[in-house]
Amino acid sequence: MKTGIYPGTFDPITNGHLDVIRRACHIFDHVVVAIADNQSKAPLFSIDERIELAEENIAKLEKVSVRPFDGLIVDLAEELEAVALIRGLRAVSDFEYEFQMAQMNRHLDDKIETIFLMPNEEYFFTSSHLVKQVFRYTDREMSLIPANVHAALSKKFGHTR
Repeated sequence: MKTGIYPGTFDPITNGHLDVIRRACHIFDHVVVAIADNQSKAPLFSIDERIELAEENIAKLEKVSVRPFDGLIVDLAEELEAVALIRGLRAVSDFEYEFQMAQMNRHLDDKIETIFLMPNEEYFFTSSHLVKQVFRYTDREMSLIPANVHAALSKKFGHTR
């Protein structure tokens, strides 16, 4: 069974993330959405909240599971016997950072590959960071996030939209 790991902070998960997950399901037998407990990014949602939001959105995808991780993603890949890391590329600006990460991961464990997947063009500009910024002022981000994420953001920001 070929397992791919899609690591990230997912603060919160967006429709762009979900699009990449669905695309990965066409390539791998099992996709693990690995949610980083990365406190240096000062996430809005706790690790448990991010896991719950992701699990609610992947519930119908039989090939996908969600789990937290802390530490090096290559160590998790070895533990899960994954064959690849899945990374989303939205724009050329993502490439340099992602390329450096892929090279470092290859340096740490040359058995793990990195696969870059592009989301549907309607999500090229979407990021969790931008969604949170826009949400502070408007609900026009509705097409970019799942309904449960909209509800969770409303609760966090005290909005009644």
